[in-house]
Amino acid sequence: MERADTLPGTPDDAERIVLHVDMDCFYASCERRRNPELRGEPVVVGMGYEEGETIGAVATASYEAREYGVESAQAISQALEKLPRRANAGGDATAADADDNPGDPDTGIYVPVDHDYYTEVGQEVKEIVHDLGDTVREVSIDEAYLDVTESTAWGVAEGFARHVKQRIAREVGVPASVGVAPNMSTAKLASDADKPDGLVVVPPGEVEDFLRPIDIADVHGVGPVRAREFRAMGIETAGDLADADPYELVERFGERGRELYDRARGRDPRPVEPRGKPKSLSRESAFPEPTDDTERIREQVRALADAVAERATQKDALYRTIGIKVVTPPYDVNTRADSLPGPVDDPDLLRDTALDLLTEFDGERVRKVGVRVSKLSFTSGEQASLTGFETAADASADATTGTADDAADARDDASTPEDAEGDSAPVDGQADFSDFA
Repeated sequence: MERADTLPGTPDDAERIVLHVDMDCFYASCERRRNPELRGEPVVVGMGYEEGETIGAVATASYEAREYGVESAQAISQALEKLPRRANAGGDATAADADDNPGDPDTGIYVPVDHDYYTEVGQEVKEIVHDLGDTVREVSIDEAYLDVTESTAWGVAEGFARHVKQRIAREVGVPASVGVAPNMSTAKLASDADKPDGLVVVPPGEVEDFLRPIDIADVHGVGPVRAREFRAMGIETAGDLADADPYELVERFGERGRELYDRARGRDPRPVEPRGKPKSLSRESAFPEPTDDTERIREQVRALADAVAERATQKDALYRTIGIKVVTPPYDVNTRADSLPGPVDDPDLLRDTALDLLTEFDGERVRKVGVRVSKLSFTSGEQASLTGFETAADASADATTGTADDAADARDDASTPEDAEGDSAPVDGQADFSDFA
């Protein structure tokens, strides 16, 4: 059976393009934006820390500070042992510091956390990623996934990702590392592969080779406890996990074992979905080879329209705009849309409108088609639903009965605004504010 006919509405990994945007040492970068003299200096941002004091914990440390052994979530007192406070650094040095290390380059600049300012800068970054992404999943103040399948193609994905980085750097003034891959878990690992200010692209055909040398503890969804369990089984890398017996993994870890096995092999079907209510709903599918078979193309658009309509109904979503996307060789993206006089949930109208829009492309060779509804509003049933909160509660319930890794896994796969991505360890060496609650 041909790929385009197997799962209508589900993009194949060979076509899906996911970006993971991860701001480098975000809190420290924000401080450098505010005070450019800090660039290139060891900067430590402290949570619960006041200037000149020794209490609190490290929220983030710049890469220069990390070279001295300063790490996120480390006590400030321990950090000061590894990297003394610099004298005359914006008033953030005691008289004793000034006597001990005047002008010493092996000292760092310690600043208290400024949540309001970081949120302000983070909002500027969010505006850019939402402008450039087809759909965006915000993970935290400094991290987001973008599905850009409708906006670019694999042949030019690197250039698109570079544009994302350059806009953030130019318009906001902070660096970002970007990973590009066919799925979320691989994109996240790609963004970590060349920090800081990195850009790593992992095309569909190179995913398994990219993943094989990754340390098992870094596989998306594997936490420190489970990593130790895997190592006890002789599994040290993602490649080892990919080569393991999936039945043994399921017997040992349940379905989570199978999910991690799939991720180690580059399989991660999770869609990039916004937290909360989406702004649009879409489905698309590619043909194995470009085709000019009009009836075949119409059949696929019909299936995609039905899939989108079903999803809209499930979410109690009404839509005012119906659109299609048609990609013709080599990778020319064409979009057409029709606005309705009011919001509707009408599968027949959605299907007929999509097919009417498609007639413009009759006789043309087509590589990919998609159907999209936007300008969404939600019925009272959706607005009154507590499903999202039940999902979070279920995740919390699982966490209370399992290991710390199970709790992280539950948060990783939740889809509510309260969830968190990945393992509970700090991302990019940065501790979240909640770590100190």
